[in-house]
Amino acid sequence: MKFILIAGYIFLISSCNAFQKKEVVKPNVILIFADDLGYSDISSYGSKNVKTPNLDQLANQGLRFTNYHTGASICSPSRAALLTGAYPQRTGLYLGINPKRDAHWFLGLNPDEIIIPEQFKKQDYATFMVGKWHLGTEEKFSYFNQGFDDYYGMPCNYHHSKQFFDGKKLVYEVTPLDKLTSLYTEKITHYIEESSEKPFFLFYSHNYPHTPFKAGKKFVGSSKDGVRGDVIQEFDWSIGEIVKSLEKSGKLDNTIIIFTSDNGPLKNEYAKPYRGTKFVSLEGGHKVPFIISWPKGIEKSAILDTPIFAMDVFPTLSKIIGADIPKDRVYDGVSILPLLKNEVIKRDSEIYYYYNCENLQAVSYQNWKLHLPRSAEQIPFWDKSKTEFIDIECPVLYNLSNDISESKDVSKEHPKIVRKLLRIAKNARKELGEFNKRGKGQRSTGTLFPEVPIISHPRDWENLPESIKEKTKRD
Repeated sequence: MKFILIAGYIFLISSCNAFQKKEVVKPNVILIFADDLGYSDISSYGSKNVKTPNLDQLANQGLRFTNYHTGASICSPSRAALLTGAYPQRTGLYLGINPKRDAHWFLGLNPDEIIIPEQFKKQDYATFMVGKWHLGTEEKFSYFNQGFDDYYGMPCNYHHSKQFFDGKKLVYEVTPLDKLTSLYTEKITHYIEESSEKPFFLFYSHNYPHTPFKAGKKFVGSSKDGVRGDVIQEFDWSIGEIVKSLEKSGKLDNTIIIFTSDNGPLKNEYAKPYRGTKFVSLEGGHKVPFIISWPKGIEKSAILDTPIFAMDVFPTLSKIIGADIPKDRVYDGVSILPLLKNEVIKRDSEIYYYYNCENLQAVSYQNWKLHLPRSAEQIPFWDKSKTEFIDIECPVLYNLSNDISESKDVSKEHPKIVRKLLRIAKNARKELGEFNKRGKGQRSTGTLFPEVPIISHPRDWENLPESIKEKTKRD
């Protein structure tokens, strides 16, 4: 009798352990990153000329955020913010990397930075990237050295490099732009269907709708907004095919799909109702769509106006998969996992910094946003085509609660708010830097030549001594 009781007890314990193991199956994660896609570029965010039914379906079944901010208004820094969980100024990658520039070709995201796929590798995930990297082209800064098992796509802007790779194998010397989305989709769906029981993390970082673009034959003329609208609708089709593949393989319920964009669009019409575009510190350059779908993990679908930021993605995904946040560095995001459970998130500060390259151009606190004085010398070279806010002699204050288009300066009516935000900006500059001045909280920029100064603006490169420039001559 005693033997039977012990055997029964062992069986019960074993059964409980088996049940517990079954219950803690980690989710697959697909992080989808558009390029230069604005707030109102998809139909669930207001587009009338472009139809995106697959994204709309994800939004209807999950969470659609209306108050999400990117980490920067240009490509490389915004990618650094998303992947590291820190402001790009903190990571040292606050400038737009262009391998064709003498001042930039040897720069990239510092390999010492820990990024999202590395967190997944700690938890025994398979990791895969498709699309644009734009965080350095030299081997030292490769995606293979930052936690990805495999890669497929065009890693640069087309104007920087037209090459397309499958792993380290060059597939196209000149990427066929009209086939780009179909190539990506075929690779991803094949990967999903052939993947083992091991959970996976996929970073689908599409190059569109960044220019230049071409739509696939089936999508030419499909939208009411020309070729740009066509490629967005083809992108939406791609997401639909991915969802179908997940359904077919039985993985959909426990797969997190996140969709967002690196920064705002080139034209303000795609950023409405906000003012501004890519390159600038107005809301249209920073506010973009953000959608999370996770059938098994989101308790209640909703539209949320809670402020969230690109830097929140790293701690959120780390928390979900049980990966510890490294304690040897500072992060600027928080986990928004409570929002998925219909709870409230706690943030130490509601402050957000609008840096443009090295220049702190604006600060927001709650619904107040202060554009800071600046000179033309501090404005990044890519910003010169924009006529707004080049020379600001006095602070300009907006109340975003009733002026989302940043149209009415209320600085004279609220001098205490102005002084408060100026103090915040002063502290930020000490921590994260300012034009030609590094901050105490900035980490090192990734470089092949540590002895060579980091030059954001090519115009300043010419002022360096020839002996310094000579060190960076390409082979």
